[in-house]
Amino acid sequence: MSASILIADDEKNAREGCAQFLETAFGSGTLVVDTAEDGLVALRKMSESAFDLVITDIRMPHIDGMELLRRCKEKQPTTEIVVLTGHGTIEMAVEAMRLGAIDYLQKPVNLDELELVVRRVLEQRKLLSENEYLRAKLRERDGFRELIGASESMKRLFEEARRIAPTKATVLITGESGTGKELIAEAIHHLSTRREEPLIKVNCSALNENLLESELFGHERGSFTGAIRQRKGRFELADKGTLFLDEIGELSLDIQVKLLRILEQKEFERVGGNRTIRVDVRLIFATNADLRRKVEEGTFREDFYFRLKVVTLHIPPLRERREDVQPLTEYFIREFSQEIGKAPVLPTPEALDLLRAYDWPGNVRELRNLIQHLVIMNQGRPIRPEDLRDHTHLDSGDRAVLIPLGTPLADVEKEYILRTLDSFGGNRTHAAQALGIGRRTLIRKLNEYGVRGEEN
Repeated sequence: MSASILIADDEKNAREGCAQFLETAFGSGTLVVDTAEDGLVALRKMSESAFDLVITDIRMPHIDGMELLRRCKEKQPTTEIVVLTGHGTIEMAVEAMRLGAIDYLQKPVNLDELELVVRRVLEQRKLLSENEYLRAKLRERDGFRELIGASESMKRLFEEARRIAPTKATVLITGESGTGKELIAEAIHHLSTRREEPLIKVNCSALNENLLESELFGHERGSFTGAIRQRKGRFELADKGTLFLDEIGELSLDIQVKLLRILEQKEFERVGGNRTIRVDVRLIFATNADLRRKVEEGTFREDFYFRLKVVTLHIPPLRERREDVQPLTEYFIREFSQEIGKAPVLPTPEALDLLRAYDWPGNVRELRNLIQHLVIMNQGRPIRPEDLRDHTHLDSGDRAVLIPLGTPLADVEKEYILRTLDSFGGNRTHAAQALGIGRRTLIRKLNEYGVRGEEN
């Protein structure tokens, strides 16, 4: 791809002589040179085309080189500027470099020196361009770490995330627990223009309403018992960056109102405060709940729901993309083997068939936890079907839960939870992940059922 140069000089012989020399020295296929007889013409041409390099005389009618430099840096900040200075204007050339010029040449211009300066500038720009390309590729790779998918649905999801990332759009990510909503949020942030700014994460289901309000918006000293000093909230900490709010289906109606205001006006007040604070934050929301149903039930504001769902990304559950099970399994095996210093071992075809046949109620998180366990316990041989049956509820037999029609829903839920817990050998953490609920929620339900046991 050819580089483009604009030469601005009110001396016709000087500008045309430089242009002809550069075209000859670099070749017409390598360099495109345009000229302007004063600063006004140069500005007009810059508004019509982008130039890699502008070479400008300092003293010109209408708009001098210093003013041209200032306006160029405003309109095309990546364009490099070389100034030409006559006798007695060296101080101006030094000032021009302070304002952003990359170099200066004294007039009459030494053509050999001109060629060296131009080559250096263009080589530097080429190197920066190549480095930026490599950084972009690395960002893309890092942005989608652990987001493995050979299925068409995941390929579409990745492409949608790439298109959305550079925009300012608020994003709603939906999907069952364990599908990787947080990883998609991380990818969008790392592929956005805010990548150098903070990515702040908040799980909205982990805090009660009062704590969550203070966590999000901050509080003033004395605003409630225990508020012994002023505290910034997550919105202020995420200013210029991205704020990821997970499990928004758990938000109270009052907090939904405040978030709606931030979405529309970019402002809020701390708890107990009256000073309005404005922030520039990109918001990414996530939920495993059916927000439409919550709107119908009156637990989720309709105006907030419609404001959220403008840009929605849905992550399909693992059972709907079984072709992703094998690449995910191999990825996690490599990850955990490297982590503990073991040689990676792959599952046998029969074991892989079992993994693909399973419905994975805990989705990718459940698969990841299983593979971590298998890698840790592995004795250096391939993963076999008996390894899966020994440590999980994976087997090739009938895993259906048979419940008669007309059974009360509370009893259905109880039976399913207890069967799932039993299939994980009583491990509450794994059972909660498989059920797609929080561990505390599972323990509360087990207490209701009168089930006691070790807190595993």
